[in-house]
Amino acid sequence: MKTGSKLAIFLLALVAVAHLLRLIYGISITVGEWVVPQWVSALGIIAPGVIAGLLWQESK
Repeated sequence: MKTGSKLAIFLLALVAVAHLLRLIYGISITVGEWVVPQWVSALGIIAPGVIAGLLWQESK
């Protein structure tokens, strides 16, 4: 597995875990005056998680 692939998998998994922790602990995020809804973190778990998994499978 190339270093770039390992780094991409690690970063994508880290993003997914960060979103998971946001959902578990109910952390509120505000961008300007907009409060980011919790469901956005659900997408933030699924999308990078799936991509990291696909990269992992492809590297084997």
